[in-house]
Amino acid sequence: MKTMVTGSKIWILGVALVFFCTFTVFAGRGDKSGTAAAPELLIPVGARTIALSGASLSTVSGLESIFWNPAGLSRMQHPFSIMFSHTTYLSDIGVDYVAIGGEAFGSAAVALTLKSLSFGQIPITTEDHPDGTGETASPTFMIIGGTFSRQISDRISTGITVNYVYEKMLKVSASTFAFNAGVQYVGLGGIEGLSVGVCLKNIGPALKYDGEGLERLVDVTDASRPPSILKLDATADDLPSTIEIGLGYSTTLTPQGQINISSTFQNNNFSEDEYKLGMEYIYDNRIFLRSGYAFASEADGQEYIFGFSAGAGVRSTVQGIEVIVNYGYRSVQFFAGSHVIDVTLGF
Repeated sequence: MKTMVTGSKIWILGVALVFFCTFTVFAGRGDKSGTAAAPELLIPVGARTIALSGASLSTVSGLESIFWNPAGLSRMQHPFSIMFSHTTYLSDIGVDYVAIGGEAFGSAAVALTLKSLSFGQIPITTEDHPDGTGETASPTFMIIGGTFSRQISDRISTGITVNYVYEKMLKVSASTFAFNAGVQYVGLGGIEGLSVGVCLKNIGPALKYDGEGLERLVDVTDASRPPSILKLDATADDLPSTIEIGLGYSTTLTPQGQINISSTFQNNNFSEDEYKLGMEYIYDNRIFLRSGYAFASEADGQEYIFGFSAGAGVRSTVQGIEVIVNYGYRSVQFFAGSHVIDVTLGF
């Protein structure tokens, strides 16, 4: 039996969204912007949710949910899926992402992911050659993750992700682990289509660089000895942890048309809090149109660079394999917009 839009449901949704988007649990830390380690942990993946400005915390499912809320992984629509994604990020940085996941232990699901950043060739500069040595290098930034998600009931699902973060630049490197944990609840308050999600992200040990690149040959002025090797002790910097709370509502407009409305509040420990709104229209479960908007009300015009987002997707079946292609665009102040495209195969 299809669910039609009613005045009471729209009223409930409107009140919930207004309450949610004006409610702040914690204050952000705008005074610490740009000081967190491993910023690649915050680079989003998944064209659908990027097109919704990251608002679908409570509704995201399948492989795309691994980044946004691992609780949604157990709501996969196929026993086994593969996802490939490429993003053109800020300053021509490329972000490639692959995820493989499948059902396990009945009501659970597991997945493995790999995110890799490509910076191109960067000129090497030193104290003696500030204009460059003529050589180039390309840093290695990589995140390898494993996710486990389980449906506790037909309404509640939970999930946890463990990410191994690795960074290497010339002769120095650093690594650490970051943990994400989330929960989703559908049918909130007995209202069909209303859902809520909560996720805690990037909790783990601080990141600290080490390696022979921190060694320097120095003269010891207060001792009778030749020049010696001095190793600099790098500081350990905290990860960019976040706490996110999301609310979503899905309803049928026509026999073939469905609309999803979602919102998310994100508390950041290294920047101002963010508010995200998104809307998705689905036609015949095959064509998807999306739009979203994100803002940080406490940030000034130069601290928060994101805003409008949009995208589209198509779903088809080829020789028994479901193929979903999604595209997302996110506007970026001071830079060219960010584009992302991904392909998901369901078996």
